[in-house]
Amino acid sequence: MHLLDPTAQPDAIERAAQRLADGGLLALPTETVYGLGARADDDAAVARIFAAKGRPADHPLIVHVPNEAAALHFVSAFPPVAQRLVRAFWPGPLTVIVPRHPDMARAAAGGQDTIGLRCPDHPIARHLLEACADLGVLGVAAPSANRFGRISPTRAAHVLEEFGGQGAGLDEVWVLDGGPCEVGIESTIVDCSRGQPVLLRPGRLTMAQLEEAAGEPLQWSRPEAPDPSAPRASGTLLSHYAPRARVLLMSDAQLAAGLDVMEPELTAQRMGQPLPHPRVAVYSRSLWAHRPPHPGVSHLSMPGDAATAAHDLFADLREMDATGVEQIWVEVPPEGPEWDGVRDRLLRASAI
Repeated sequence: MHLLDPTAQPDAIERAAQRLADGGLLALPTETVYGLGARADDDAAVARIFAAKGRPADHPLIVHVPNEAAALHFVSAFPPVAQRLVRAFWPGPLTVIVPRHPDMARAAAGGQDTIGLRCPDHPIARHLLEACADLGVLGVAAPSANRFGRISPTRAAHVLEEFGGQGAGLDEVWVLDGGPCEVGIESTIVDCSRGQPVLLRPGRLTMAQLEEAAGEPLQWSRPEAPDPSAPRASGTLLSHYAPRARVLLMSDAQLAAGLDVMEPELTAQRMGQPLPHPRVAVYSRSLWAHRPPHPGVSHLSMPGDAATAAHDLFADLREMDATGVEQIWVEVPPEGPEWDGVRDRLLRASAI
């Protein structure tokens, strides 16, 4: 793989932009997660994204643009509610789905007549998109830079883990290093293509913030009860963001009970026998405050505030998964709108 580091290579962003202009694949940083990008106006380039990720070609991608003016090249109409949301939250972690211009980005849209658009709020991503625009590339299609359905990357090292040593005739992935992602979970997605706006995927932005900016109420297509008439959108499949280990969501009491069931086996093995490699990792906010960790069980603390939990979530899941455990037991996040994005990702990660 080819790693570009703007802190050490003054021409890194210009080289990255040229890579995209030439139709190549580039993993780029955003404030949410790293994306695997290709120029959105080149269906052959976009096809390389689907091949590299192992992603179905009818599962649409989000097109990243430098500003609202560039977004207009991809749309047949920009509904007023989309305009209000964009002006409130761009650049930032919001994707709007709007009617697509019939001559633009068909492959990126998964063949649909709608398109998801976002203007990221990351200095390197914004510099890159502006450099791309100077080369005639007005939008970069970029889903998360990971194998389809797996944990999204929030650091350049995660992308290298996903695509390093890629073979089987697949295109080389270049990586533009922008440091750790600030938000840590993907953008909020609002469908503005069918009249009343519909929240398809929560993120950092709360429903209250969205409705205030929209000037009208939003419906919510929840993962456990999706809206069958909604356009397909990136990252909204029920099973998504999953590690290799099986993820189980549990209450604090269920976690404690599960560990109690394991205790006799662990006690017996401590009596002169080496402890086994942990089969279970526990990700909990509160459990260990009132009981000691179990030997032979891997444990990682979940942050107690929603913003930090979102920032750390995917990196922590990757860390636990890398230990080779069979299951990851996760304490259910608290109720409250600020936790909606974390809860959504964990529900999808635990779906079978």
